[in-house]
Amino acid sequence: MAKIASDPQLTATQFVKKLKALQSVAEKKKIEAYFKTGIGQYAENTKFIGVSMGRIFSLAKEFTEMPLKEISTLLKDPIHEVRVGAVSIMDFQARNKKISEERKKELFDLYIKQHKYINNWDLVDRSAPYVVGGYLNDKPRHILYKLATSKNVWERRTAITATYFFIRQNDVDDTFKIAELLVKDKHDLIHKAAGGWIREAGKKDEEQLLDFLNKYAAVMPRTMLRYAIEKLDVKQKKNYMDLKAKTVK
Repeated sequence: MAKIASDPQLTATQFVKKLKALQSVAEKKKIEAYFKTGIGQYAENTKFIGVSMGRIFSLAKEFTEMPLKEISTLLKDPIHEVRVGAVSIMDFQARNKKISEERKKELFDLYIKQHKYINNWDLVDRSAPYVVGGYLNDKPRHILYKLATSKNVWERRTAITATYFFIRQNDVDDTFKIAELLVKDKHDLIHKAAGGWIREAGKKDEEQLLDFLNKYAAVMPRTMLRYAIEKLDVKQKKNYMDLKAKTVK
């Protein structure tokens, strides 16, 4: 298989320079409001400069052939939009049909080793499906179960979000098994992710979704339940919400 070309001219410094040329005060205010940057919020210690996601993705496409070392430098940057660029480049590389197994592993290893810099829900969601899930598709998936029991909320979100790649292959078992580990999680961003992905898995295998709900609807967080039952019919939704209601009285 042909390898993805790496262009040594595509540097982290060059990327950051072009990114900063796109920033705006108005966009910065909008992003900070969206990501809840106040004290105690998800992005409390996150620095934004004000570049829209669409513009970051477009710029990342220009840098798709960036060498791994340069991507690693971007990942460690304190600016959130720079890290969005890093995971976007990783995602574009992982999706490339010409990618070698060696590069898949390099991207996966970089993601796992530098996970402390992948520290918000959008960074996880932008890259975990193809960088992590894509690499593990034909391999043992023990690491996802380890991540699912991590104290780090973003590692737990990676565990469930990475299974999206498997769902696309009609392989839903790991999604439900990992969701079981997260069913009593305390963080609302895990509730949303786990509920959303078992909903998607249920589109492929409704029987497994219903079995899961029959077992856990009464004890799972309300947000997770609402996300999970979103595509069910009215009667089914009422049944599971009633099960939940009985446990909170």
